[in-house]
Order: sequence, then C-alpha cells, then structure tokens
Amino acid sequence: MGQPDKKSPTAVDSPISSPSLPISHRDIESSLLELVKRSPKTVSWCLALTVGIILYGYDLVIVGNVSSMPEFQYVPINPMASKSSNALSRRDFGQTLNGKLIIPSLWLGLWNTANPFGGILGALAGGYIQDRNGRRRALTVASLASAIGVAVAYVSNLPGDITGRRGVFFVAKLVQGFAVNMAMCTAQTYMSEVLPPGLRGPILAFFPIFTLLGQLLGSIVVYVSLDKPGVEGYKSCFISEWAVSVLPLLLSVLMPESPAYLIRKGLFDAARKQQRRLASSEKEAHATLEQTRLSIELENQNTKGIPPSYIDCFKGINRRRTTIVIWANIFPQLFGLTLLAKASYFMQVVGMGAHDSLVFLQVGIGLGITANIGSILTLAKVGRVPLTLFGFAVSNFLWTGMGIAGCFSGTVTVWYTQITLMLVIIVCGLSTWPASYAFGAEASSLQLRAKTQGLGWLVNCLTHGVLGLVLPYIFNDDEGALGAKTGFIYTGFCIIGLIVTWAIVPEMKNRTTMEVDKMFQLGISARRFKGWRERGDEGISVSSFVGTR
Repeated sequence: MGQPDKKSPTAVDSPISSPSLPISHRDIESSLLELVKRSPKTVSWCLALTVGIILYGYDLVIVGNVSSMPEFQYVPINPMASKSSNALSRRDFGQTLNGKLIIPSLWLGLWNTANPFGGILGALAGGYIQDRNGRRRALTVASLASAIGVAVAYVSNLPGDITGRRGVFFVAKLVQGFAVNMAMCTAQTYMSEVLPPGLRGPILAFFPIFTLLGQLLGSIVVYVSLDKPGVEGYKSCFISEWAVSVLPLLLSVLMPESPAYLIRKGLFDAARKQQRRLASSEKEAHATLEQTRLSIELENQNTKGIPPSYIDCFKGINRRRTTIVIWANIFPQLFGLTLLAKASYFMQVVGMGAHDSLVFLQVGIGLGITANIGSILTLAKVGRVPLTLFGFAVSNFLWTGMGIAGCFSGTVTVWYTQITLMLVIIVCGLSTWPASYAFGAEASSLQLRAKTQGLGWLVNCLTHGVLGLVLPYIFNDDEGALGAKTGFIYTGFCIIGLIVTWAIVPEMKNRTTMEVDKMFQLGISARRFKGWRERGDEGISVSSFVGTR
C-alpha cells in the first residue's frame, strides 16, 4: 500500500448547511429498532467490542471475590503429613480471627485499591496511546497487559513468606487494573465516535450489561472452583482469565479504526475506507464522514491546529465539559458499585455462609443484567438526567433501610441486607449506571474525547480505589465492624449525587456532536439544554429555546 492521501477528497470538501438538524430530528422520530436497522454494521462492531467490557467485569469478580474462597483465605499445613505430601506446599493469604476466616483489613484494602490505582495509569496511558497510535493499538496493549497480569496472579502463591504472597498478588491486581481500565476507556471512546446520536445512549448501555455478564461468568467460575482442594481452586480462576484476555487482542486486529481518529491525523482516504466498513451504504458513509470532518475542522479552528493535551481539557468551555464527564464517572461509586462488586465477602461479614453468598452474588448479577438490558429501552425513551435522579432517589431509600436493619442482628438482618443489594443493582441498572456512560460519551468534544475519557476513567479508578481501601475498615470485623450499617454511608452519597447532578449535568439525549458543541459555546445552563433548538435559513442560524423562557 502506498502513502494515504492526506488531501480531503472532493466528496467531502464542500461543507453542508446545518448538517446536524436533519440527522437529529430523524433520530428523534425513529424507533430504536429502525435506528439499529439503519446502522447494522456499526452496532455489530460495537457489540464485538464488548469483549473488552466482559474482561473488565470478569476481572472485577475474579480478583474481588477469590478472597471469599476459604482455600484462598486460609489453608493450614497438616503437620502430620509426610514431607513429600502436597499438603505441605499449600499456601494461604488470610488468617483466623476468633475462629473466623478473614483477610486482614490492611491487605483487603490494598488489594481493593490495586485494580483502580492501576486503572489510573491505564486510563492516562489509554488516552495517550489512542491519540498517538489509534484505538485499535490501545486495545492491543490492554489485552497484552491483561495476559501479563494473569500470569503474575497465577504465581502469587509461590513465595514462601505470607507477606511476599500477598505482595505478589497486589502487583498482579495492579497490572490487571491497568489493562482492564485501558480497555474500557478505549471502548467508550470508540463507541462514542462511531455511533449516531440516537443509538449512542442505548448502545452505551452495553457497558453495565456486559460488565455484569463478565461478573456473572466470573462468579460462576469462582463458585465451581470453591470446593477444589488446595491452591488448584483459586489458581484455576486465574487461568480462566487468559481465555478472556485473548479476545480483545483478536478484535484489535480485525476491527475498523475510528474514522474520527484518522481524519484528525489527516488520513482521509483511510478514514473513508474504514467508514465504509462501519456504514450500511455509501450515502450513509459519506454523510457521517462529512459531519465528523466538519466537526473536527471547526474544533481545529478554535485551537489553531495545535495538538491537544490533557491541560486543554481544563481550558475555556472544555473545563465545564470535562467536569461533567468526571462527575458522571463517579456515579457508580455513589450508588454503591464498589460494595456490590464485593457482595459475597461483604455478606459473609454480615453473617451469610460462603456458598450462599456466592449463589446470591450470581442471582444479583443476573438481575442486574436483566435490568441493564431494560436500560436499552429506558435510555432510548427517557432523558438521561431524569433516569439518573430516579436511580439516586430510590437507592437513597434502599440504603437507608439497610442501615436501619443493620442496627439489629439475626437472620432477618442478613436477608434484608441481601435483598437490598439486589434491589439497588436492579434500580441503578435501569437508570443511573447506564446513564453515566451516555453522559461521559456525549459531553466531551471530539478533539479531546480520548483524553477526556481517560481523565474520567482516572477519577473513576481513583474514587473506586479510595472506597476500596476505606470500606474494609468500615464493615470488616477486625476494624469498624459496621456490617449492614454501611448502608448509611451510601445514603449520604446518593443525596450528594442527586443534588450535584441536578445542578450541573445537562440533558444531551439525541443531540449531535455539533449541537452539543454549539450549546456549550453559548454557555447554556444545564436546565435549559433540553429546550434548545437551532434553526437555520440559507446558512443563517438562529438559536432559540422551545418551551423555555
């Protein structure tokens, strides 16, 4: 192949008048099924990209809940066994406290923070690699890093000292956190660039759906391995991650590159070729490519062609846009995803048995998947802001009830707590969780999208890491011992989520990139976004508000 032609072809040279209005109105008037039929190839590639999301959810459960396996927590060496016996080589990562198996709060907290703090590095590296080498290369790096992390976890039981074993497992989780969060950041950037406005919200609902699907698969693997003797049980869980890690690598070789990335690099012929792989017709490919090119050219005029940096995300109007993306990435920590991801160990602390806690973990994940599938319709029909506020409001009520139940003891408290966890994942799976991905994808500009998404995931990982470190000291028996009263903590978080979301997050449902850019440039307040319309006549645009004063 020769050098790509860096000149824009004639077909995409002439700007079109008000390109965003017809597309936006067409999306509003079309059903979800019609929109999918209009862009089947784009939807198919986005569906294939969910292998990176499955890897993220799978890893969360494997490394988060392997600590709930008794054989992982504490496997005593049998002093009566012969020196050649395999019993002498069995290792442990935990200890006993008052006759109960636990992981010390210090190490449980460190392991909980390893994944998100590794994710901070992965998010930053992901934004940089995406802008420098493309979305496909970033996915390749993430997949290879995941395989390395799994290898380190597999050998974590080899050091003879228990502190050494715990330290190696910490490193494994750090590397794996780097990998899976880079994969998630890349997937969100890619989908937000290639999807039409009407499909952006429903398809981005894939993130919680396939995160939970990955968690369900991981929880089944953990449950099946629960009764395997010695190290074979939890090491088989680690081995299974290799199979999941190779899928994003294969996809990165096969998938089309993001046309927006190629246009930004001046590779217009390559962008046209890749857009044809995404579009169902030549006409659709041309229209989409033209709109993307025009949006990028307008952004380049504002930046004078200077390559963007992370600092640019906090300059001018981009500061507001980056703030919204960052805030949306905190939603999962506010409604309780950090605690829900460790539900099996948490329920054991509250008083449930190991087998029952893993069974109900799978039931809860299954209910969450069902709810998130339903969110494809709720995001298509209902605005993101109302959905988010609804989720926070109902979760606030549920967490408060769990906190009150925690003031008592007994079987009723145990089951009330378990039911609360399942209801929270159902409610937020239908509303707040999928809406957070839509906000994160829609608020950032095309030029800064990869870096803004990287910053959003950085904050997501940071808050997840802080909570992962603090939560064991709140609910674990050897420290705060709050148990189910931890619900009161999330009551406060949900109240904060309600207030701040209402104040700063605008409604961007069914808006094209150019419309969103225009509204941020005009400084329209969050509460007036929904009613804004742009009307044009022969190239002269007039901004107006429909139904607002």
